[in-house]
Amino acid sequence: MAWLGRSKKTTNDAEAGNAATGTTADAESSGGFLTRLKRGLQKTSQMLNTDIRDLFKQEGRLVDDDFLMELFGTLVKTDMGGGPAAEIRDQIHADFRARVVHMDEVLGVVKSKIRDLMQQPEQPIALAASGPTVIMVVGVNGSGKTTSIAKLAHMFKAEGKSVVLGAGDTFRAAAVEQLTIWAARIGVDIVKGEAGGDPASVAHRAVAHALESDAEICILDTAGRLQTQVNLMKQLDKIRRVIGNLIPAAPHEVLLVLDATAGQNGISQAKGFSEAAGCTGIVLAKLDGTAKGGVVVPIRQQFDLPVKYIGLGESAADLALFSVDQFCDALFAESRKA
Repeated sequence: MAWLGRSKKTTNDAEAGNAATGTTADAESSGGFLTRLKRGLQKTSQMLNTDIRDLFKQEGRLVDDDFLMELFGTLVKTDMGGGPAAEIRDQIHADFRARVVHMDEVLGVVKSKIRDLMQQPEQPIALAASGPTVIMVVGVNGSGKTTSIAKLAHMFKAEGKSVVLGAGDTFRAAAVEQLTIWAARIGVDIVKGEAGGDPASVAHRAVAHALESDAEICILDTAGRLQTQVNLMKQLDKIRRVIGNLIPAAPHEVLLVLDATAGQNGISQAKGFSEAAGCTGIVLAKLDGTAKGGVVVPIRQQFDLPVKYIGLGESAADLALFSVDQFCDALFAESRKA
């Protein structure tokens, strides 16, 4: 039997209250979104700027085959992969071949090319014209999927929207428990099923409750799985069909949560989940300074999946709409210190 609860904040859980409202000490001292984004991309930024700076032993450097090969290797280390790195290298070749260039000139072209490769408008959740907007969230175990769902729920709740969560990761008790705790912190409805039960049944009940209660948003968790697990990936299609029987246009969004530290494995995940679930966008999670954010570049190129949001911390408020310009500015923040 499904369990439905209206979760309420507990008065003796200061940490829960802080997490739900984004008032943790870390959030208070963050210095704003751009500062947190710079901190999140610090590893990639230092790699790009320091390693490119190291290519310049003297004041200038001749753009020859050796330089281009070294530059290519530096770019690949950011996890952007060979394709985008080759395009940037070729742009440098076209602009400066056989010329002596300075570091700022090269960094300027690299930044401009990355901006072009990643170009997309800001893309918030596409809301349904009427009735509940159903958002299906997919990803591998450990990607930050459950926390990202909580952040989305907090964002919508802060906008005054009513939210229902569907705890569809029934194979992992910890996932259901974690989502239940988040629901309590945020103060939203949650629908759960039996441990080990059918995730599609939980999804169906959650959407049905959203319809009955006139909720505006229904966010469905799914069992974390590897993109290579064929049977589990087929289950995602079943969930889509089941909720489509209740709302023909649902799910209105299918968000893939990617761990920003996953590197090139993120490309494999994007391919597998896009084919199985029809993803409409990406939430880039765990952008906490240990990540190499370059993997977003090939994913944008190969799958044309927009990055909709990025997670910058552990608080429920630590979710931001993705901006290419802000991302690139943060990525090259170190170069302005040189």
